[in-house]
Amino acid sequence: MPAVTVENPLTLPRVAAPADAVARPVIGVTTAPSGFEGEGFPVRRAFAGIHYRHLDPFIMMDQMGEVDYAPGEPKGTPWHPHRGFETVTYIIDGVFDHQDSHGGGGTITNGDTQWMTAGSGLLHIEAPPEALVMSGGLFHGLQLWVNLPAKDKMMAPKYQDIRGGHVQLLTTPDGGALLRVIAGELDGHDGPGVTHTPITMVHATLAPGAELTLPWREDFNGLAYVLAGKGSVGAERRPIHLGQTAVFGAGSSLTVRADEKQDSHTPDLEVVLLGGQPIREPMAHYGPFVMNTREELQQAFEDFQKGRLGTVPAVHGMSEGGL
Repeated sequence: MPAVTVENPLTLPRVAAPADAVARPVIGVTTAPSGFEGEGFPVRRAFAGIHYRHLDPFIMMDQMGEVDYAPGEPKGTPWHPHRGFETVTYIIDGVFDHQDSHGGGGTITNGDTQWMTAGSGLLHIEAPPEALVMSGGLFHGLQLWVNLPAKDKMMAPKYQDIRGGHVQLLTTPDGGALLRVIAGELDGHDGPGVTHTPITMVHATLAPGAELTLPWREDFNGLAYVLAGKGSVGAERRPIHLGQTAVFGAGSSLTVRADEKQDSHTPDLEVVLLGGQPIREPMAHYGPFVMNTREELQQAFEDFQKGRLGTVPAVHGMSEGGL
């Protein structure tokens, strides 16, 4: 980790918060519980225990792996429906195939992002390719769910396949951190992901002892999730480590620092920084559907059961009824 990097970060544009920026305090730090998803791949539930008022417009995020599979072990998810939000799948190490009931799909690997706007609904499957199942190997990624405002919930489904080489690479003034802007904007630099809800998504790698203080939109919330390593967050240097999420309060900048000493198997601090403009609409969430009312949820289930979200392609040998 990670797949997308550069030999000399000092060749990249540099970003830093202005001297008069108001530092965001750390409201709290939570630890993600571990579990299993789909056919049994391990995940950490990054946002478990965090109130939605601090997450909006983000709904949930799973860290998938990091796991080194033996031959025959790699797993994915079976066919499943979605409606009313966007799924963002970011593969740091490994390979994942994805396909939907509308004929979309593709392969993402090593720094790629598959951004799926479920909108009015579809059926979807994600799984490792057969060659990886046979060989085994390293797998590590994230899946983030981003809510859609009511006006966009029933839009036509679509994809963005964002290749790792297209992310916006930045650094800090001393070159101690590498920033990958996947979506949104950071200090005037735009990532390739096009968002319906204004957000910023950054994967940052901090060398031991490095610190970054970034400008952050005041109308956005602020979250930091540690993928690997250990460090601290905020001007108060609140400790944080693998599997923990920091929630920031109000302000115009946020700070993350890597500890001087990291574990031998984790040379750097790896952190995902998220910010978004809260939608502030009622949310009704159950399973794979995220709507505004219980009636809309019930309609989503009915539409799924009646095949209105699409049918599983016959090539997979599955019934048209769904899962």
